[in-house]
Amino acid sequence: MSERQHRFAGRTAIITGAGAGIGMATALRFAAEGARVIAADISTERLAALEAKALAGSIVTVAGDLAREESVQAVVAAAEGQIDVLANVAGIMDAFLPAAEVDDATWERVMAVNVTALMRLMRAALPVMIQAGKGAIVNIASEAGLRGSAAGFAYTTSKHAVIGMTRSAAFMYAKDGIRVNAIAPGGVRTSIEGSMKSALAVARQGPLLQSVVPPPAEADDIAAAIAFLASDEASNINGAILPSDGGWSVL
Repeated sequence: MSERQHRFAGRTAIITGAGAGIGMATALRFAAEGARVIAADISTERLAALEAKALAGSIVTVAGDLAREESVQAVVAAAEGQIDVLANVAGIMDAFLPAAEVDDATWERVMAVNVTALMRLMRAALPVMIQAGKGAIVNIASEAGLRGSAAGFAYTTSKHAVIGMTRSAAFMYAKDGIRVNAIAPGGVRTSIEGSMKSALAVARQGPLLQSVVPPPAEADDIAAAIAFLASDEASNINGAILPSDGGWSVL
C-alpha cells in the first residue's frame, strides 16, 4: 500500500449522510485509507448497502435523524471517546422554492438537517477533539453558500450558515489544534432531490443553470477533497472554503 492509503490509520472518523452519494463515497474512502469509520445516516437500508461495500470491520453504522439530539449522542457514543475527523456531509435540498413561496415545513426541515444537525455534531465532537489536542472538521457547504442563484431560499440560507459556522469554529479552536474547513461543491451526481417546484425558479434559474454551470462531478471527486482537508497534508489549512465545482465559482 502507498503512504496515502495509510493516511487515517489509527484514526476515527465520523461521516454523516454515509448511506449514499458523497457521504458513502467519503466513508468508503476513509475506510480504505485505514480509518475506523462511524457512518451515520437516517436509513438503515442504505447503511447496510454501505457495509456490504466496505472492508470488513472498518465501519460502524448508526442509523438516526441527526436533527435529533439523541441520534447525535448515539453517533458520538459509537466513537468510543476518539474523534479525529468529523465530516458533516448529510444535507437535503428545498425544491428551489424562492422566499415568497417557501413553506414552513420545507424551511424547518432544511434548517434542521443542514444547520442544526451540523451544529449539534460539532458541539458534541469538539470537546473530544479539544481534550485530544487535535482534530479536523470538514463541512459540506455548496455553491449556494457562495451565491444566491444556485438553489432555493431555504437551502441557500442554510449553506451560507454552514460557511459562517465553519469560519467561526476555525477561528475559535485553532489554538486547540483543531482545523475546520468546508467544501463548496457545485453539481454532483447523487441521490439528493434537486427538482424545481417553482415556476419562478424555472424561469429565473433554469436558463442560468443550463447555460453556465459545469457538468456535475462524481461523488468520489468530493470525497477526495474531504479526505485531503481532513489529512495531515492540509495541516496549514484552516477556515478555508474550498470550491469543488468545475470552475463554476469563477464564472
